Amino acid sequence: MTKIAVFSAGSWGTAFSLVLADAGNDVSLWARRDEVVEAVNERRENTDYLPGIELPPSIRASTDPEEVAADADVVVLTVPSQSLRENLTAWAPILPEKATLVSLMKGVELGTLMRMSEVIQEVTDASANRIAVISGPNLAREIARREPAASVVACVDEERAKHLQAITHGPSWRPYTSVDVLGCEIGGAYKNVVGLAVGMAVGLGFGDNTTASVITRGLAETARLATAQGANPLTLMGLAGLGDLVATCSSPLSRNRTFGERLGQGMTTEEIYASTRQVAEGAKSCKSLLALADSVGVDAPIAQAVDAVVDGRMTALDMMNSFIARDTKPELH
Repeated sequence: MTKIAVFSAGSWGTAFSLVLADAGNDVSLWARRDEVVEAVNERRENTDYLPGIELPPSIRASTDPEEVAADADVVVLTVPSQSLRENLTAWAPILPEKATLVSLMKGVELGTLMRMSEVIQEVTDASANRIAVISGPNLAREIARREPAASVVACVDEERAKHLQAITHGPSWRPYTSVDVLGCEIGGAYKNVVGLAVGMAVGLGFGDNTTASVITRGLAETARLATAQGANPLTLMGLAGLGDLVATCSSPLSRNRTFGERLGQGMTTEEIYASTRQVAEGAKSCKSLLALADSVGVDAPIAQAVDAVVDGRMTALDMMNSFIARDTKPELH
């Protein structure tokens, strides 16, 4: 039985812990608050983030990161992307030296413009072949309800990716492998920004033609940025690209789409933050993704407009109008 540590007990961390437990692993789950630990260990339920979902005894929670990390073969990181560096700096000294480090996070760090695997490598001094990412259409509540889903396990070390595939493959979750870490991470981060834009269109009352147009142009924008940095374009056509994008943009369970809907309905970013404890990664990462695109000379109108709306410099309706008003030029559609 593989010992796996999962840092943190939000909705995705808890849902993925359930995937790991179903695959036969021993799972230690780190939670920040005592009441979450008590609910998981005593009531077998994360009442704050996944109410109504029963958790098996093979998942044990603790607020002590050293206890959670002890003897772990695999360490899974699933904190909000912009808080990774701060948290991981505190955890790095207690992580087992040979453990595989897995990122479930989807974002680009503000300031440094690093992908999450790059932050992990810098903070822990782990080699790239010890670091993997998991990305795909994985809405937490559907995963926790054990609805069939697939995802991508990416690592530059193909054998390590295959090992992670083997120990996470469960009755309702099918992992595929890839060595294109960069493509998976850009696809996972950028789909949140596109999800915000689609949510705004829905909040404004626009229909399927509008949302399909934004999704398609969002995929093209994502692919431009990823391939400009050396990603395999086929990655963006797969689960970690198109698959994740469709789920995020289509489902009311998506935090980013929901955040965008509220922006489209006229709420401010501050009002939305005050109304929920869930994190919409796209609202944080749109600025860093825009800066990343600028740094490699990639046109990113969706990221640019979403950043302006999130900052309050543009309305959602102005954003949608700006897409139509843009000058046309020859390009692949």
